[in-house]
Amino acid sequence: MNAKNPHLEELGQFLKARRSELNPADLGLDPGEPGGRRVSGLRREEVAARVAISQDYYARIEQGRLAPSEPVLEAVAHALRLTPDERAYTESLARQAERRTPPKRRTTPVRPQIQRLLDQLTDTPAFVVGKYLDILAWNPLAAALLLDVDKKLPKERNYVRMLFTDPRMKDYYDNWGAMARAGVALLRMQAADNPTDPQLTSLVGELSVVDAQFRQWWAARHVAREEFGTKTVHHPDLGDLTLDWDAFQWAGDPDQQLITWSAPPGSATQEKFRILSSWIAAAPARDNAEKTTEA
Repeated sequence: MNAKNPHLEELGQFLKARRSELNPADLGLDPGEPGGRRVSGLRREEVAARVAISQDYYARIEQGRLAPSEPVLEAVAHALRLTPDERAYTESLARQAERRTPPKRRTTPVRPQIQRLLDQLTDTPAFVVGKYLDILAWNPLAAALLLDVDKKLPKERNYVRMLFTDPRMKDYYDNWGAMARAGVALLRMQAADNPTDPQLTSLVGELSVVDAQFRQWWAARHVAREEFGTKTVHHPDLGDLTLDWDAFQWAGDPDQQLITWSAPPGSATQEKFRILSSWIAAAPARDNAEKTTEA
């Protein structure tokens, strides 16, 4: 297998990162005297022993020079206590390593029918994101709640990019740090198909230059695949909103997901959605009145 296979290189770096985070004592291993370990976490030979493979074999996996068999990868995942999402990431990398060429990304535009659906969700903020969390389409409620995403340049309409480059975001989320780390982990998860995708590397390179925290979290190589959750945002006009969010993958293009933000009936957040909808509906009439007055 080619030593410069990007999927194998990423797999090796990922396993090394997870190995460095394990506490030997938690696995019943001797932590050694203070200062006695030259590396944080487990040693390579300790992982190899737990997997019942040679130290050289495991070293070549971490160096990106060898594609592990499925049973070996499963045993390594168990030894490193990988989460289900981390296991899925390693399996995807190993599977993609067998390809002769990286998969070609489709650039399917958002179908007009999907935009029509978004527009018909008059009381539910909803938007569509692409593979690397580019915001591709939205309804007026989502535009207002995403800090006027409709007024941004196309390049700026990326959720992770907004988290790290729009200064309003740190005050917008109740726990910006958790949201930002989750965004980076999701972006890393999405990179499994093609770690050297020019669109991805351009985004990562830009954010690594402008934000030290992004650079640190990207290097940590944590991954996540979240499909629903709850978060609190601090809207500049509406105050605090507690949102339930859900992600739906479109069968016609697996790279596109529909994201909805909702709130329980009768809740304060749902009432604020209603207020925001009324402001949006009144905006065209107000704008026309202002133009008439100016004329």
